[in-house]
Amino acid sequence: MSDSSGTSGAGALTADSIVPLPPGAPPWRDMPRERLFDAGAQALSDTELVAIFLGSGLPGHNVFELARTLLARFGSLRALLDAQPADFQGLRGIGPAKTAVLLAVVEMARRALAEKLRERPLVDSSAAVEDYVRLLIGARTHEVFLCLFLDARHHLIDSEETAHGSLTRMAVYPREIVRRALTVNAASLIVAHNHPSGAATPSASDRQLTRVLRDALALIDVRLIDHLVVGANTVFSFARAGWL
Repeated sequence: MSDSSGTSGAGALTADSIVPLPPGAPPWRDMPRERLFDAGAQALSDTELVAIFLGSGLPGHNVFELARTLLARFGSLRALLDAQPADFQGLRGIGPAKTAVLLAVVEMARRALAEKLRERPLVDSSAAVEDYVRLLIGARTHEVFLCLFLDARHHLIDSEETAHGSLTRMAVYPREIVRRALTVNAASLIVAHNHPSGAATPSASDRQLTRVLRDALALIDVRLIDHLVVGANTVFSFARAGWL
């Protein structure tokens, strides 16, 4: 599998690099909690949501400026939430406590989505499956191959990252996936992998791997339901494209 991309890590966050709020910012920016209760969390901007988690800013810079700076530094809310602990090291205003909160909230979201997937058949929940895989591997800076093992009723048994690669290359071994499917007594499978470049277009090697994996699973009477290629903003489905 291959994909070409370029990434940039989070740099040092200094006081000089703080992104100021626009002049004349509305006064309700100082009351995000009140707005959340009055209008609902969906009414808050990304900056306000991050500000609530951060709680406080830096001397001379309020929490909204710090939140705005973090979003600008990582490029998007999803990239911020997908960051690893090392990505926050050296960032002024982001100590262990704030890092723990940011890491915990995304793990809560992942577990909540996994619970949702276990409650109903995955073949009837394609949107939830795509949300889950995007949250899990969509913003990774290296390729990851994910397997969702399903029972006979298409409920989720387990999800496992079965292979990790570099920025542009990853080795996936169908034999190991078949062996794992037998171990967990899976009746079917959904697989997914990410393209760190952000493009969700499958490569020729992606298509070849899908055919090999589908045929290998068929030998043990396990059906490959879909192969999802996760990009920055879209997810390509082999099943939806009629390639399975």
